[in-house]
Amino acid sequence: MTTERIVRAVAGLFVLVALALGVQGSPLFASAGFLWLAAFVGANLFQSSLTGFCPLEIILMKAGVPSGAAAAAARR
Repeated sequence: MTTERIVRAVAGLFVLVALALGVQGSPLFASAGFLWLAAFVGANLFQSSLTGFCPLEIILMKAGVPSGAAAAAARR
């Protein structure tokens, strides 16, 4: 798996968990405050698309996970 795919998976998981815990109609409802987590993840994804800066991607690269570009180059 590449850093880009992991970032998307983690962001999607965080949004789904935040919605499950933050929406009153959910059987897992804990607090509406969890909706702020979904908003934070969305804002972080948006700023990352504009700036190219993603903290999770930096952590994954330091852990040795290949980026999408590096994985594509290795396949050639």
